[in-house]
Amino acid sequence: MNGDEQPYQRPDRLSSVPDVAPPADAETLLRAVARGDEAAFTRLYELVAPRVYGLARRVVRDPAQAEEVAQEALVEVWRTASRFDPARGSATAWVFTITHRRAVDRVRSEQAALDRVQRMAPEATQTPADEVVEQATARLQRQQVRRCIKTLTDLQREAITLAYYGGYTYQQVAQLLGAGLPTVKTRMRDGLIRLRDCLGVEVSA
Repeated sequence: MNGDEQPYQRPDRLSSVPDVAPPADAETLLRAVARGDEAAFTRLYELVAPRVYGLARRVVRDPAQAEEVAQEALVEVWRTASRFDPARGSATAWVFTITHRRAVDRVRSEQAALDRVQRMAPEATQTPADEVVEQATARLQRQQVRRCIKTLTDLQREAITLAYYGGYTYQQVAQLLGAGLPTVKTRMRDGLIRLRDCLGVEVSA
């Protein structure tokens, strides 16, 4: 994006955008967005906004927060479109990855705020030592999961993220990633096996 370009003015609320499936030319639109084409972004927004909102809603649950997350994700798409690499996945998968990351960050932020309130509550019975152990354990577990997910292929990682974090069915994941259903099922099964081996736990498919 050029520094002298006007910021994109987003359309009305996400709930007013018709639920249409992203077409095959989403990648072409994203490339145009990378060149600062606002018309292309408006079209891309209309195509992916309902699914972006749906993914955010599945993760954060709250409708208002889901809309905020979706808008943040789409603004990031506008600002960072030039970073999209088609060799690493489809345009829609790239958008959904940004959305999922934003949604998870929001959940973590809310949980952190809740944890702070609970720690300050006078009726809390947990000792500081217990809190330290729990926080350290949770942090190590998150780090291990992130490390293990990075060992997966792009398709495995995208499919598992959409299915297990986004709540999409196998068929929906296949459509979103532009891959065949048998391919998605096979990659997800192989990816779950790799996660199980990496984490040292049983991961159900």
